[in-house]
Order: sequence, then structure tokens, then C-alpha cells
Amino acid sequence: MILISIVLCTAAAEGMVRWLDAQEPSAALRYLDGLPLAEGVQRAWFGENPPPLPNRHAVSTEAIELVRRVEASGVTEGTRRSDMFKVWNSAFVGPDPCAHPYLKDAPGQIYVYDPPDGSPWPRFRFLPDTTTPIGLVTNAYGFRGGPVPLAREPKTIRIAFIGASTTVASHHFPYSYPEHVGYWLNRWAAAKKLDLRFEVLNAGRESIGSPDIAAIMKNEVAPLAPDLVVYYEGANQFYLEPLVPQLPPRPARLPVATPPAPGLFERILEDLSYSSALAKRLKNLLAEHMSSRDSKPAQGGSAPGADGREWPKPDYTLVWPKDVDEQDPDLARKDLPVTLSVILADLGRIDATTEAVGGELALASFKWLVEDGMMLDPVRHRFILEYLNFGYAPFRYRDLARLARFQNRVLEKYAKEHRIDFLDVARLMPSDPDLFIDAIHGTTEGVRLRAWIMLQLLVPVVDRHLADGTWPKKSFPSVPPPAPYKPRVVTFRCERKAG
Repeated sequence: MILISIVLCTAAAEGMVRWLDAQEPSAALRYLDGLPLAEGVQRAWFGENPPPLPNRHAVSTEAIELVRRVEASGVTEGTRRSDMFKVWNSAFVGPDPCAHPYLKDAPGQIYVYDPPDGSPWPRFRFLPDTTTPIGLVTNAYGFRGGPVPLAREPKTIRIAFIGASTTVASHHFPYSYPEHVGYWLNRWAAAKKLDLRFEVLNAGRESIGSPDIAAIMKNEVAPLAPDLVVYYEGANQFYLEPLVPQLPPRPARLPVATPPAPGLFERILEDLSYSSALAKRLKNLLAEHMSSRDSKPAQGGSAPGADGREWPKPDYTLVWPKDVDEQDPDLARKDLPVTLSVILADLGRIDATTEAVGGELALASFKWLVEDGMMLDPVRHRFILEYLNFGYAPFRYRDLARLARFQNRVLEKYAKEHRIDFLDVARLMPSDPDLFIDAIHGTTEGVRLRAWIMLQLLVPVVDRHLADGTWPKKSFPSVPPPAPYKPRVVTFRCERKAG
């Protein structure tokens, strides 16, 4: 009876917390009235969610065991748990996983695939047709989201979204921004009584850069013949180090007391929080307590960021490349800051690949949450503070913001010169830290609002093509089929690991 009572009380508490969460005002709602709606879009759609994915299924015992092996290894930082469901490029792995500086710490097993062109890009794909314990659901191509047929069908418009973690979204989030956009576009089409359907591909994946994205476009997306390809990325090659010849050393560790390793209770709570609103509330409560406690300095003095201000930074001189016009840069230069020369070259390849299969590229500005003098809540926004002040140490907010603006200026000019649609997401996305996990990744509501903004920018593009009759296409280009994608398991035991 006691056990039954506990189960019933827990279920009731879970239901109550979910109801309370539904009643809480969204941090995003206060910005809706300030965002202009595209023609035919209805504000009421903002709160609607995409339908359940038909390819979501029960997590296998083998998948759960893989996560347990990661936990048992003790190497759990970053994306280690989700790494077990990635299929690594054999050219990137090399002949011996134990010689690889990162993969050597995998718990004796990884999935591997052979790239069709022998290139190490992209460094990984996701397992196809999989539901992971973290929550990621993939289709037959290893893309996040629902099934999309290989062959193009009449009366369809297919949009592919390419990028990195801000495109694929956190694996435990219920939806990525492309999933929201695809649902709303179909709502828009139905409201306008258009005899067509939108198909969405989310080819994003975390921790990748433009060389990966160009390879994904060539080998994975192009064979699916999208009508439109949307590029959103601007963080993984955002390196300021070349601009500072005498760079002060980065701190070796966070200048706060190191929290203890999570115990069994914390690990169980972390796993449950992906699906339980009650567990998520309890985890957040404990996190606030730990954050308050851990904000004490490691060795005397006051903790940086305890008042939400930018942490003190060492003095340095940022040297702008000679003759690079910050307001109107020459895009042909090979020394554009923050790796933009490399990115533009890859964008050229992406654009050419897209055009070759009858599609068009659209380029979005990238949102960074950083401004000189920015104030944050030291508890609620702790991860933003650490991301900017430790992850991007020793750079000042004003320099990060300056380079973020420059990056978007370059992307906009590139789009204009190449007659590509420029989707100015960064201009419309509010700089509200309650919508961000860190300086670039959104909360679930931040992801939803960014998707809503993207919708308003995409509808005019779609409308233009509907008006001139180019979409939906009457016929589709002949494209080579996707190369065979056959993940295989590689097992190993590293006794002497690479350093």
C-alpha cells in the first residue's frame, strides 16, 4: 500500500507540475507583439507544437547500456553520452581509436562509417532510424526529425536546414527550430488553402564547422534535392586569438570552488529530467542552491560575476587586419577575422552544390548574446557568464560583440553579392538572457522564438516563388542517389592512450 501511495502521489505531483508549467507565462510571449507577422501568419500558432514523430520508438536496452558504460567510465563531460549514438567518419578516426585524442576515452566501442569520397568531413553523422536515451529521434538519413521520402513528390516544397548545435538543438529538447518552422509553414499553407505540403530536413549537428557543413550538403543533403537550403551558424569558427599577437593566458580553471562530482541521486535526477517535469523542477532547485554555494571564490576574495557583471579581464591589444574595412570589407581577402575567409569559401561550395540540384541557398545572420556592459543574473544566467567569461577568456564582451556584428555584416554582404536571400534573424531575436542557455544556444522557448522569427523571414521567400510559379516544382532534377550509409561497430581496449 505504501508503494502504491508513493506511485500515485508522484504521478499526481508530476501532473500538477506539468499543469503549472503550462500556466507559467513564456519568456518569449512578451516579444510577440513587437515582431511583424508575415502575410497570412496567425499569432495564435506560436503556442502550437508539431505532432508527435511517427518514428519515435522505445529506447532499446542496448542503447541504455551504452549510456551506462559512459557513466561507468567516469569520462562524462560535454557530449560524451550522446557521442555513443554518433557514427564517426573512419577517415577522422584513423586506424587506431586509442591514438585519437578524443575518441580514446570512449568506453571501448564506437560506431564508424566510411565516407564516399574519403574525406574526413563531416566528422560524424547520427545513427539512422534511432531513438536515443537522451531523446534524439533520427530518420533514415540520420537527420533529426520525422521521415522524409527519398523521391520528390508533386506539390511539395522541401527545405533543408544546415548548421551546427543551434540547428540540431539540444538532444533532449522536444523540438528543434526547423521542426517548428516546418509545422508552421504547413499551418500557413492550410490557412491559405494552398494545395501543397512542406517537407523539412534538419541536417544540423553539434560541434561542426563550415568544412563539415559543406560536406554534409554535398554528400547527404544534395541527393534529396531540396528547393531551399537555410544556413545558420556562426560560433564554431569564431576565433579571436589571431587578432591578439600577445594573448594573455586563459585561466586553467573556473575561478570558483569546483563542485563535487555528481552522485547517484544527481545522475538519476539528470536522466529523469529529460522526460519528467517534476524531476526537472527538482534539478533546477538543486542547481540554484549549488550555484549560490559554488559562487564562492576558490582562494579568497570576491567571486567574479557574483553581481552578474563581466568578469575582470587582463589587458590586451586587439590588432585589426591591415586594410580590412570593418564596415565594408572586401570579401575576397584571405585574412578576414573569425575564420570568415574559410567560411565564405565553404559557402561558395554549398551554394554551387545547392544550385546544381535545382535549389537555392538562404543565409541567416547569427545571434550572439553579448554586449559591452551586459548585466546578468548570477544564478539564473550562470552558464551564460561562464560561457563568455571562461569559455571565451580572456576576451572582453565589447570585442566579442564587435566581431559578432562584423561577422553578420560579412554574411549580409556575401548574400547581397551572390543574390542570396539574407534572413536577418540576429536583428529580430531579443537579447533576453532568459531565452538563452549560454551566449548562442536557446532555451526551449528561445528555440521556439527563433523559429518564429525564421518563419516570418521565410514566408516572403516562399510567397515570391509561389507568385512566379517556380515553387512547387512541376518536375525535379535528376540527382545521384545518396551513397550507402552503413554504420558498423568498432570495439577496442586502450591500455596506453594517446596524450
